[in-house]
Amino acid sequence: MLIGPPCHQPQVFGIEDSPKEVCLFIFIALLCHQSKGFEKIDSAHFSRTNTHNRGMATWFQVVVLIACLLPSLVECRVREYKFNVVMANATRLCSTKPIVTVNGQFPGPTIYAREDDAVLIKVVNHVKCNLSIHWHGVRQLRTGWADGPAYITQCPIQPGQTYVYNFTITGQRGTLWWHAHILWLRATLHGALVILPKPGVPYPFPSPHEETIVILGEWWKSDVESVIKEALKSGLAPNVSDAHTINGHPGSVPNCFSKGRFRLPVDPGKKYMLRIINAALNDELFFKIAGHNLTIVEVDAAYVKPFTTDTILIAPGQTTNAIVSTDQESGKYLMAASPFMDAPIAVDNLTATATLRYSGTVSSIATTLTSLPSKNATPVATKFMDSLRSLNSQEYPAQVPLDIDHSLLFTISIGINPCATCVNGSRLAADINNISFVLPKISLLNAHFFNLSGVFTDDFPGNPLMPYNYTGKQPTNLGTMKGTRLYRLAYNSTVQLVLQDTGMISPESHPFHLHGFNFFVVGSGIGNFNPNKDPPNFNLVDPVERNTVGVPTGGWVAIRFRADNPGVWFLHCHLEVHTTWGLKMAFVVDNGRDPDESLLPPPTDLPKC
Repeated sequence: MLIGPPCHQPQVFGIEDSPKEVCLFIFIALLCHQSKGFEKIDSAHFSRTNTHNRGMATWFQVVVLIACLLPSLVECRVREYKFNVVMANATRLCSTKPIVTVNGQFPGPTIYAREDDAVLIKVVNHVKCNLSIHWHGVRQLRTGWADGPAYITQCPIQPGQTYVYNFTITGQRGTLWWHAHILWLRATLHGALVILPKPGVPYPFPSPHEETIVILGEWWKSDVESVIKEALKSGLAPNVSDAHTINGHPGSVPNCFSKGRFRLPVDPGKKYMLRIINAALNDELFFKIAGHNLTIVEVDAAYVKPFTTDTILIAPGQTTNAIVSTDQESGKYLMAASPFMDAPIAVDNLTATATLRYSGTVSSIATTLTSLPSKNATPVATKFMDSLRSLNSQEYPAQVPLDIDHSLLFTISIGINPCATCVNGSRLAADINNISFVLPKISLLNAHFFNLSGVFTDDFPGNPLMPYNYTGKQPTNLGTMKGTRLYRLAYNSTVQLVLQDTGMISPESHPFHLHGFNFFVVGSGIGNFNPNKDPPNFNLVDPVERNTVGVPTGGWVAIRFRADNPGVWFLHCHLEVHTTWGLKMAFVVDNGRDPDESLLPPPTDLPKC
């Protein structure tokens, strides 16, 4: 799939074409077709509309001519999309079930925009459940109302209702994604969000010939909402998925012959950039292509120092841009995604497969296979994570906070709380600093903006209330406290946050996502974080910049960020099962002194609870 600028078709113009050429093309098209209506620029392509008369077309021609003469004033800065959330039948693993989709597509449509563009997505809820959509990784500077997590920054969009997500992409470029942020709807309600550089700005690496999107996911034969409802009713862990997927297809699976497999057609002697997204609910994944190396150039929409590997580790919520050179003999090569789990936790062991196929390859040729890392291949995972470094160039510096205002330690645990109606008289829970987060009945951002009392408190502990040997002998009391407690930050204050895994129930890797910010991963280790010995080894020069980071099993990770975005910002494990159990909290960032350092008022169409 060849990707060009969102303002025009890639088949007509290349990424280097000037806005003036684009405008001239549109003007000629208008002259030729004004009697039939005119071409409306609709995000990444032209779509015909016949709802405007000749007078409107003439007016639009004048606007286009002005745009040609003054391209710096326009350059197609507004991207408009419409998401109709509808049910659609999907067949996988030789069985069919209805799923929640956007516009009937699974995975959902890709959003294309450029750095500094304004984006408006009208979401219409045609299904019977509440929903909200999160634009994962978009900073949402001063526009927290468009961030998406239900009951954090908005009330959900109720059945039959509509909400327009309105935000500007500021200072970001690369691969992000969007997904539902309520219940477990993101199992099928997700898609890519591609931010191209500003016009005329090249990639900081040799441009690929073509680009394609690779979304990794999970598939349940059963209704996903029924799976988690049954688990919450029993108090036990939910059933693992039945398959992993690549662009919505599991590929070859036992006991089910199906032609449903993603195929990537390539030509020899070219470079292809894969925009890889892990949209799985609960599984970290390895990704590999038989016979081909991958050059990593970006993670979480932040450029990195390029390095070459044959295996990628990608956690739920993360994105990775990898360039593959088609330098092998003509043929078919297996693309595969398999789980990573280095703890005694049940996971879906089925490998998802797809095919990279060179042009001219006859169908009878056997596919070249590859061997994937073992499920518990910690050294492979660690090597990949340790190889990530920010580009830290003059154009893209790593602005790591050096002086810290808030030094925080958050422990991550799985606990057990009493439950009279559950199978064993107890229910699994999850917590940060022994607090299982409870969602409010209205949105936290609304309560913060209007100073509503009784919705939350701002006394979330910055350190564990009862320190102990987190990765050693565990307490006998596995119960957790419950509360809607936030941690307050002054505008522009700096934060160092250490996320510490514990051995309660079982140590486990946790991918943590912070809304509203990027952060720098300055250090990590196995065992307990040592505040005296570990900080001197931090990388404060070129640490990788991310929005989602994996906390290693039985270890810790340290991140730093500047609280330069007013609002309420969710921090949570991106394993959906853990978020459901309460492994989440939120920061509330106060307004700064100036108007441009303050949260904007809520939009008039903001959903109501």
